[in-house]
Parts: sequence; C-alpha cells; structure tokens
Amino acid sequence: MRTRLVETPFRGLNSPRAVDVAVLEQMFDQLPDAAFFVKDLEGRYTAVNASLIERHGLQRKEQAIGRRPCDICPGEFGRLPSQQDAEVLRTNRPLLNHLEMHWQLPHQPCWCLTTKLPLHNAEGKLVGLIGISRDLRAPIKSQEFPAAVATALHRYENNLGDPMTPSNLASWARLTPARFARLLKRFFGLTPSQYISKARISAASTFLRETDRTVAEIAAACGFEDHSSFTRAFRRVVGVTPTQFRETARRLS
Repeated sequence: MRTRLVETPFRGLNSPRAVDVAVLEQMFDQLPDAAFFVKDLEGRYTAVNASLIERHGLQRKEQAIGRRPCDICPGEFGRLPSQQDAEVLRTNRPLLNHLEMHWQLPHQPCWCLTTKLPLHNAEGKLVGLIGISRDLRAPIKSQEFPAAVATALHRYENNLGDPMTPSNLASWARLTPARFARLLKRFFGLTPSQYISKARISAASTFLRETDRTVAEIAAACGFEDHSSFTRAFRRVVGVTPTQFRETARRLS
C-alpha cells in the first residue's frame, strides 16, 4: 500500500515537514473518544480514524474515503460539518474548539469540541484541512470538584429559564470570573459561555425527545428570549432546527 503523505507547515521551523497520514491514523485509532480526519479541497475524506467510522455506523474506512460528511450522515445532520469545511477552505481560517452536538449512532446525542485547521503544502498552497472532534465525556472525581462550583452549576441547571451570564455564574460560585473560567476549562474543557450554551441546548434536546411541549415553551424553559433565538442557537450547535431534531429523534427511537 502506498503511503499517503500530506505536507503541513510547523510554526517555528525553517521549512515545512511531511507528515505521514498513515501514522496519524494509527495514533488516533487508539483514541475512542475522538474523531480524526483529513479532507481534500472538496471536503472529501482522505484519512479517518476508527472512531469516526464507528460513530457513523460504517464497517470499513474505505466506506468514508472520497465522501463528504453530508454523504454519510443522515439527513440534515451531515450538513453542518460539510458547511464548516467549506467555510474553513473558503476563508483559509481555522475553526477552534467549536462546541457542537453530534448524532452518534444508533440514536445517541453526543457533545463534542471540534477543531479544523487549513492544510498547506510546502509551497504554502491550500490543499485541504485536518481536524479532530473530541467527546466531552471526561469523568470528574467528586472529591476534586469545588463544592461551591458544583452548587452554582446545580442551581443554574435547575433554573435554566433565568437570564445568565458567565460573570453571574462565577458570582454564584463565589469566585472571580477568571478563576471560575479556569476551573470550568480544567474539569469540563469548556469556557463559561460554552457551558451555559451546552446546559441550555442539552435540556432543550431532552424536552424535544421526551415531551410534547411546544418549541416556544421549551425555548422559554431553557432561557432563550423567543422561538427565533432558540432556533438559531439550536441549529448553530446541533446542525438542525428543534423541530427537525424532534422528528429525527422520534424516528430513530
């Protein structure tokens, strides 16, 4: 089998170096909580790890190679990553630690932080992108988690309809905003704003899957100003509208 190589510049070095994609695949195959990928200028997979294949319900990596996310994800759930790819390739700018919800087969929502970087050859020409999507599943040892922070987060998650800012949440935890942000990053891998967004969207997705409450009622219960702002925020994170999410969840359950 011919080794696939990509050339990417390493900052701080005098010249670009070739990276063996096969080696990267082998390394990321050992990480079940992260999806790794390399894509060409058309957003088609040229390299993937085992975790990415498993979460799409595929059997072999060859089933993804040469295809885009929208070609292997059901319905609208493949649209968001393909749209992200197009934006990174169009602007030549990275997407860094973007919080989003993926629909992991068979029918389990999964929160991830996604990073996508433009990929260049030795001449500096854009040739594709490389990325990773990390699951937010890190276990937290209760004895290591500050009680005041746990109390603040519990209080907020039980009052999602109330207006909330990172500064207010830090105040509830009796910490400075900077200290609070460092603790959230350490334990959850999230900024305070990301945490608030995740709490709201997680609760909303549960309401959509498990109740018959209207979208407007769910929006109010989860702290959104109105139906429209809820739909925009939900679609930005999940990739589909609340109504589409509910329909898909019920179809798969």
